[in-house]
Amino acid sequence: MNIVRRLHEAGITSEHAYTAAFGSIGLSLLSWLASMKAEQAGVERADRWGIFVGEWAPTFFGLGLALAGYEGEARGQARSPRGAWPDHPGENAG
Repeated sequence: MNIVRRLHEAGITSEHAYTAAFGSIGLSLLSWLASMKAEQAGVERADRWGIFVGEWAPTFFGLGLALAGYEGEARGQARSPRGAWPDHPGENAG
């Protein structure tokens, strides 16, 4: 958790990581389309560009989940058995 703590202390939040993940997905699509249009190398090179950029999305999603868990612990909230996902509204109402 040392890396997650350092990222949190640097001001990076789970929302930043999730935004980077979705940005990576969009950039993957754009790089694939640009490579298809601009280069004469064909589909193989376009696929490699799209996959290269798209591989970062799971990393950013994982960091987002780790940061969300750390943020919950920093606020003093107990983690749910499901991990970093917040409880559904009304689940504890009764």
